[in-house]
Amino acid sequence: MKVGFIGLGIMGKPMAKNILNAGYELTVFDIHEKNMEELVKLGAKKASDGKKTAEQSDVIITMLPNSPNVENALFSKNGIAEGLSKDKAVIDMSSISPVASREFSQQLAELGVEFLDAPVSGGEPKAIDGTIAVMVGGKKEVFDKYYDLLMSMAGSVTYVGDVGAGNITKLANQIIVALNIAAVSEAMALSKKAGVDPQLVFEAIRGGLAGSTVMNAKVPMILSRNFNPGFRIELHIKDLQNALDTSHSIHASLPLTSQIMEILQALKVDGHEKDDHASIAKYYEKINNLTIE
Repeated sequence: MKVGFIGLGIMGKPMAKNILNAGYELTVFDIHEKNMEELVKLGAKKASDGKKTAEQSDVIITMLPNSPNVENALFSKNGIAEGLSKDKAVIDMSSISPVASREFSQQLAELGVEFLDAPVSGGEPKAIDGTIAVMVGGKKEVFDKYYDLLMSMAGSVTYVGDVGAGNITKLANQIIVALNIAAVSEAMALSKKAGVDPQLVFEAIRGGLAGSTVMNAKVPMILSRNFNPGFRIELHIKDLQNALDTSHSIHASLPLTSQIMEILQALKVDGHEKDDHASIAKYYEKINNLTIE
């Protein structure tokens, strides 16, 4: 199986490396030349555009920031669609609107090309060590065909339904993560304001019902003042905007998502959009005039 990979950013580059390490023949493309160099040194082939990537591949994976980026990669001049032929497949691992995923799937079906939406969770560390969680929407038989390829990058790969279901699942994940970080930050701000060491509070409660993967990953970052991006505030804003747009289209109410979105927007106004989403804690620090450490 020849694999094409488009989008070698914070997540895409380590994911592509894991595909290469699993023994697949890999062709890569990114709009930034330097992003391809490391993969080429490891044995990947370099393509000059999406069309060339698709021509040289049986299946093409995209890992891009948002719906317009995926649409451009697929359907612009010299884009992926121009290099596709019947029986090839596109697996979009970006976190985008489920409505857009369904539209892209329909357009590619007219070319005889299968489509999976397969967003991921876990951030850069899990992308590097190959333990991301992948949630996949599409035809079950297409999922089965590419399961081993997806597992070469992941700790878990779960089929969740038809096209679009992958991104609905990812939006659910992103709502929970954002609200969990906010809850942890609020609790740690209370502890600090009350004169109790947040580190000791963390150690005391992490093994109880309040404990979570998010708490274990983000509280140490908050306490050490490490806001280097694993997952940037601006990307979480993008995901929650997709969640709110989707909820409005189906007449669902997401009041807590709306509230955390306002917090993220306030952080962006303060210049923190490139920080890790652990910097949600900075909002609570600002309104309480304290530092959580």
